[in-house]
Amino acid sequence: MKNFRLFPKRFGFIPHIFLVYLILPLYQVNKEVGWKAVIGYGLLLLFFISYRQCYQPIAIKKFYAWLSVQVAITVIFVVFYDPYSIFLGFYTSNFIGWIEEKKRFRNALKVFVSIIGVCSGWIWFETGFVGFVSLLPFLVVIILSPYGIRHMNERMELESQLNEANEQIKTLIKQEERVRIARDLHDTLGHTLSLITLQSQVIQRIASDPQKVKEEAKEIEKTSRSALQQVRELVSDMRVSTIEEELAHMEQILTAGNIEFQCNVLEGATDLSPLQQNIAGMCLREASTNIVKHSKATKCSVTVQQDVHEFVIRIHDNGTGMADRPWGNGLKGMSERLSLLEGEMRVDSGMGTAITISIPIVAKTKEGAVAL
Repeated sequence: MKNFRLFPKRFGFIPHIFLVYLILPLYQVNKEVGWKAVIGYGLLLLFFISYRQCYQPIAIKKFYAWLSVQVAITVIFVVFYDPYSIFLGFYTSNFIGWIEEKKRFRNALKVFVSIIGVCSGWIWFETGFVGFVSLLPFLVVIILSPYGIRHMNERMELESQLNEANEQIKTLIKQEERVRIARDLHDTLGHTLSLITLQSQVIQRIASDPQKVKEEAKEIEKTSRSALQQVRELVSDMRVSTIEEELAHMEQILTAGNIEFQCNVLEGATDLSPLQQNIAGMCLREASTNIVKHSKATKCSVTVQQDVHEFVIRIHDNGTGMADRPWGNGLKGMSERLSLLEGEMRVDSGMGTAITISIPIVAKTKEGAVAL
């Protein structure tokens, strides 16, 4: 008995408030005497039980059975007790609005409206035209209530689905943010740590020259401090990489790896938005790291050019090439980043490897920004 509840908790106080409609028929039964009074109290008790059961999670057939009990008791009270007992129909109209399947809803509503129509005729016969007209607004509400209840339930269901979808979106955003941070860490630290590795190898080769070792050690310290600053800016989501900076970093790491570097940047070719600059710069960083680690190249050239339609970076090295090898995480990350700008990346492998990055140019007009 401790866990007994009159109505499910999720419905709150609403089921209790609706019990007010039982006051009028209870008052009419109270004026009766003998068996009619006993039967009236019994029918009201049965009606209350059917009302409670319709709130419970029951099978659809049992739900229809309890609705039939309610309708039958309503008709009995209208005919044998008081015409104004038609207000009991509010209970049934409410539950009909709960029926989800459209066909079943329409069929149940048709039967219910037919019975209410018969009861309305009886009320007209018993009370006359004036009595019928006084009840007419309530009869209209009883008939239309199922549509309102159904619409409200559908809206609540849509809101529930929307809330669930929003939660899923939040989860996906968090996952995407983790992936983004992982890519940024890979692109940033991978480049810097590769440079530190190369500088350490240089120190090993020149161990006999203390002055050069001291100079290289200072370079390593400078590089590590730069890496620390980059990580701090990355975590605070404030770092924006520019193409000029990444070209300088690229020259630094390639030179440290004994790779000859040539760069040709046409005038005005870096006139991009901060987002475009950042993504293009990250692609340059990832490309330089891959060249040092995997290409075994001795020369690398970068050409940056721009026209009215697109911004293009071409990176070519004379290394071993990729042949038919699948793309690694670095190239996949570059392609995914470029897709955010509707950009593309093409990788050609023949005499070395050529990576071509193209980003559409967005032109600003009076109406807004449009891609040319």
